[in-house]
Amino acid sequence: MDVDTRLLRYFLAVAEDGSVTRAAERVYVSQPALTKQIRQLETQLGVRLFDRSRSGMALTGPGRELARRAPKVLAAWDEALRATHAADRHASRVLRVGFVASAANEATQDIVAEFARRRPGWRVELRQAAWSNPSAGLAAGEVDAALLRLPFPGQDALRVEPLFGEPRWVALPATHPLAGHEVIAFRDLWDEPFVAAPAKTGAWRDHWLAADEREGRPVRVGAVTEQPDDWLTAIANGYGIALAPRSAARFYARPGIVYRPVTGVSPTHVGVAWAPADDHNPVVRDFVRCCLDLAREAAP
Repeated sequence: MDVDTRLLRYFLAVAEDGSVTRAAERVYVSQPALTKQIRQLETQLGVRLFDRSRSGMALTGPGRELARRAPKVLAAWDEALRATHAADRHASRVLRVGFVASAANEATQDIVAEFARRRPGWRVELRQAAWSNPSAGLAAGEVDAALLRLPFPGQDALRVEPLFGEPRWVALPATHPLAGHEVIAFRDLWDEPFVAAPAKTGAWRDHWLAADEREGRPVRVGAVTEQPDDWLTAIANGYGIALAPRSAARFYARPGIVYRPVTGVSPTHVGVAWAPADDHNPVVRDFVRCCLDLAREAAP
């Protein structure tokens, strides 16, 4: 019998948290989707893994046995994937680096060039990810390192070095009543509809909605998007406004959209991230050092 390793990871999250709701937040999927995945695993195995009650999810006898053995299975699989990717990386001399949005802004090209200087014959392959994948494939082992906006889902399980911070601004339709203001107080935006990332991104979505900086006021979501072009289109069409890093005014300028500074909201940060298994990988470490040396020099 073949079981998707993703189902095992979801199972362990529920087993550890004792709650589908808390586990869904941790693995960044919706609660109904996670419930469906757990039932799918139970169907495949032909056993009941949890006793369900209003107080939470309690492991059954078979569930406890699976919870005891599954971490070793997943660890062995992760190690096999890392070894496979490492072999491919060294054979092709390509370092795969994931990123979201504008990566490390203008420092990105300098980082890539410096890495090539330090590692002759190697090159960086940049892979842009959708906002529904805010670790840019790093958490899934699809890339060797990543340039990311902090915080991002799964950050605690990875190595992260902050590079620089920048203010969060707001992107507005040019016809918006506040578009003519030089500076906008975040309080004045609380009742506006926002363009948001998918709900399954959890803390990532909340950060870009500044959900914990509204003094309890609920967020209004006018549209949900996963890609920069869709995000820009939704704003230009008046479906909502959005917080964005100040650099978005340079990288994502578009007719019909204006960017304005916002007071009363915390800044955003950019970091370089990698897997703990690569702590002593000399190629990954060289890339991280390039990021630290160059990105901070170009910090806003």
